[in-house]
Amino acid sequence: MNALPANRPFAYGDKVLLIDNKQRRYLIDLAEGAEFHTHTGLWAHSELVGQAEGVVMRSTKGTPYTALRPTLEDFVVEMPRGAQVIYPKDLAPICMLADIGPGVRVLESGVGSGALSMTMLRYGADIVGYELREDFANRAKNNVRAFLGEDVMDRYKVELRDCYDGIDERELDRVVLDLPEPWQVVPHAMEALRPGGIFIAYLPSIIQVSQLRESIASKQWNGTRTLEVLHRGWYVEGNAVRPDHRMVAHTGFLTVSRFLG
Repeated sequence: MNALPANRPFAYGDKVLLIDNKQRRYLIDLAEGAEFHTHTGLWAHSELVGQAEGVVMRSTKGTPYTALRPTLEDFVVEMPRGAQVIYPKDLAPICMLADIGPGVRVLESGVGSGALSMTMLRYGADIVGYELREDFANRAKNNVRAFLGEDVMDRYKVELRDCYDGIDERELDRVVLDLPEPWQVVPHAMEALRPGGIFIAYLPSIIQVSQLRESIASKQWNGTRTLEVLHRGWYVEGNAVRPDHRMVAHTGFLTVSRFLG
């Protein structure tokens, strides 16, 4: 799925997003002999094979399920995970702030379940990931492979190591961190980044942000800024138009800076 899927019928091995009439979402892998079960009944995966995207499947109790190919956003929200993921509202701004694009060489540390990895890979980056836990590293690689396909794995390498101890790569374009103490990485990033490279860190606490900002408060860094992204939906039903009562407010702070060399 590294390219947008062609307009072809569903086949065994495809990932499918099912949405019921209450907008509940289910992510499945079509498999021979398998069935989709909920409290509303069941239907066989074989019934969906050969059907076009957007088809409505009905369970044995008549409940409708609309079948679609999952987007990257869908997969990030529904995919298997071990570590907490960075959610879509922050993934896109990170890629924009870090100017992620084809061929950009990225050191990512704290790969977790791979949500940020697959987003940057979709943008075209080449990634070396540092991860302390083998189970997280394996989960990240499995999730990337499951959504983007095997071809992308030649641009994605994950090593079991501690970024606080150093970075081996040189002339990197970007250092992207989801770590509790990114200020420990700053001296290593200054050796690894090329002049003009970008450093970006995702942090949940403003106290962490303050300590990070102190570590990059020098003339070797430029354009440093910290921001957060707030996501508020709207209720739109006929003439009733208002902001939703609930919103996805704080998840994390994004701190970005340019390294001058």
